[in-house]
Amino acid sequence: MKVKSLKFQNFRNLEDCVIYPCEGVNIIYGDNAQGKTNIIEALWLFCGGHSFRTAGTREMIKWNTDFSRLECEFFGQDREQKASIGFSGSKKIVSINGVEKNSSSALIEKFCAVVFSPENLSLIKRGPGERRNFIDSAICREKLKNAVTLSNYNRLIAQRNALLKDVLKNPGLEDTLDIWDTQIIRLGARLTKQRLEFIDLISKKAAEYHSGISGDKEKLKLKYISSVSAKSGDSEEEIEQKFFERCKLNRQNEIVCGVTLSGPHRDDVEVIINGKNAKTFASQGQQRSAVLSLKLAEAAVLRERMGEEPVILLDDVLSELDSGRQDYLLNELEGCQVFITCCERSNREQLKKGSVFLVENGKIKEMPQNS
Repeated sequence: MKVKSLKFQNFRNLEDCVIYPCEGVNIIYGDNAQGKTNIIEALWLFCGGHSFRTAGTREMIKWNTDFSRLECEFFGQDREQKASIGFSGSKKIVSINGVEKNSSSALIEKFCAVVFSPENLSLIKRGPGERRNFIDSAICREKLKNAVTLSNYNRLIAQRNALLKDVLKNPGLEDTLDIWDTQIIRLGARLTKQRLEFIDLISKKAAEYHSGISGDKEKLKLKYISSVSAKSGDSEEEIEQKFFERCKLNRQNEIVCGVTLSGPHRDDVEVIINGKNAKTFASQGQQRSAVLSLKLAEAAVLRERMGEEPVILLDDVLSELDSGRQDYLLNELEGCQVFITCCERSNREQLKKGSVFLVENGKIKEMPQNS
């Protein structure tokens, strides 16, 4: 997949313009607070209409205007395509190849990208929810039906938790839990199976990328921790049985606590560098390298499963990396289109081949590479 052009109209602080990126590495250069991240955000929106920075749409509309619009021409699924996203108040208007869509989710499976932003460091630093979201985001962007499975599972868990609180007050309702458990176990086993398969695929690739980024000095491993003791190679039916047994074992505790204590919503992924838990023992630079490795591995898995190379979006990725790790990202990622934001002039000078865009106070200007 390659972005051919990206057009902005009233989007955040960016001046209305069109940019034409190259098919390799594109550096987006400039001082802080000039609008570099806005370009990365605009590209990411074409993955499904959701920002990685905000849940609302009003922030994406330029001050003193009442709408904004993005247009992207790209080559994907073996043909030239065009998509647009319009924002007006809280509304989104999405069009793909000239056909208006009912929902921004129509962009899923059309445009594929992987994004890294400084907020992604929470994937290692924070709790299990961040790591679950990382996996779920990847498998949901692969197939719309995976997103439906996740949405339905989360909805049922919320409803079951509400019922558990009612059971504590009215024990006669306990028998109705069986009805909810049947649906939750089926969807939960499917989701767990999808996650385990994704971790199996991503683990080896993440280790390879991390070895390259660290100059073969560090070894990265991933370990999926299932609350129902599901493991790689289990069939969906085997996971259902384990989930069913754990539900029976936990029921009385769940009634007392008022929450569902087992299932994919309680699982985690342990990130290990050189045999130690990265959350506890890794430095800031090591954690950044680990998250980058996971993101690049995610892109590789999506490429294999979808048959296309995702666009790689790297926001403020080079800070806190030594020159060797920076050089790897700028010059060793072959075959994919990359967008990297940076502030340091030295990063521009490191780039051996690609395009450079200067952003100053919302104005975007393509620059000679070594100017």
